[in-house]
Amino acid sequence: MSRCFVLMGVSGCGKTSVGQALAADGFVAFFDGDDLHPKENIAKMTRGEPLDDADRGPWLAKVGQTLAQHEGPIVVGCSALKKQYRDIIRAEVEEDVHFLHLDAPKSVLVDRVANRPGHFMPSSLLDSQFAALEHLMPGESGTRVDISQSFEGVMRQSKAYLRDTLG
Repeated sequence: MSRCFVLMGVSGCGKTSVGQALAADGFVAFFDGDDLHPKENIAKMTRGEPLDDADRGPWLAKVGQTLAQHEGPIVVGCSALKKQYRDIIRAEVEEDVHFLHLDAPKSVLVDRVANRPGHFMPSSLLDSQFAALEHLMPGESGTRVDISQSFEGVMRQSKAYLRDTLG
């Protein structure tokens, strides 16, 4: 049984919305990975510059540390686009980390990001995120959640996975 979960996916996939809804329903505590970024990363993305692996490393370690230090079931929203990024997160946690990949065709996500006011991440960076994205691989704990369905469907699928994993 694991208590550590990451909502992963490209910008606009709903990590914050799903995480907040799961926390509101009392399933888990939720931490938004965006809040764990150093100011330099936020500034870089605001300028429309994609983060590189050197930028991401300390942030991903902080995501893992947040999972490890929390008591009880926890979800962190974090893009975790590559397996090596997920490995950095897992290296900080002494138990299994499960990844819920909030996924949809690129066209769905471009529309979502374009219609999301006030967020630091511009839609111009979606191409770099899709280029970096590595879907969950055999041996990685997790599931794909189709966000093309209704939000209620996304929540139903996400809650079912958490219930099954939490026992």
